[in-house]
Order: sequence, then C-alpha cells, then structure tokens
Amino acid sequence: MARPATGEVWVVDLGMAAKVRPCLILSDYPSPDELALIVIVPHTTAVRGNRWEFPLPKPFLQSGAFHLQQVQPVSLPRFERRLGFLTDAEFTEVRARLAALLHLTRDSGEQRDD
Repeated sequence: MARPATGEVWVVDLGMAAKVRPCLILSDYPSPDELALIVIVPHTTAVRGNRWEFPLPKPFLQSGAFHLQQVQPVSLPRFERRLGFLTDAEFTEVRARLAALLHLTRDSGEQRDD
C-alpha cells in the first residue's frame, strides 16, 4: 500500500467530480489505531488568482496552484503514485498560508481580547 509522507506531492483519486489530480500531503501517515486517512490540499490548473491559491512551479506539476481552501482527508487506497516533494521552505510557506486561512496565529485575523 502507498505510504505518502508530509510534504510530498502524490497523484490522488479524489472521486468522479474532483478527478484524479496532484495533491500535497499535509498530515503524517496514520497509526494503526487511527482512521486510514491523510489530509491533503489539491493542486488545480484552473487558477482564479485569489488569495488562497498558492502557485508553486515544480517540474512535476502543470502550471497551476495548490488550492488551500480545499483541504480534505482522503483514504489511503486513493493514493496512486508519488510525483515529488516540496522543499522545507516551500512547505513552511504552505503551512503559514494555511494558518492564516484558518486563523491559527495571532496575526492572521481579527484582534482578540483574551
């Protein structure tokens, strides 16, 4: 069975409506006592130019962007093959943008009076 790792890009079957497409692996491989799911963010060639698209030119990807609003869990059997990986700096940038999208940092959203 496929064993995707964080920071890698794999071809993943996202189902009939979403197609088979490259996806960035965000989570670790599940332990035996966890659901057989890995969290991914899909890559798209239908770029709209919004703030949640992260264009990242890689030789193994067509021109496009990772669409950070489409973070989703995918079951292990849907992973087909590894295409490549992001550098540590690239993956750090993806994580920073996801943190901003999800308001996981103090500076990513409204000020709170805690």
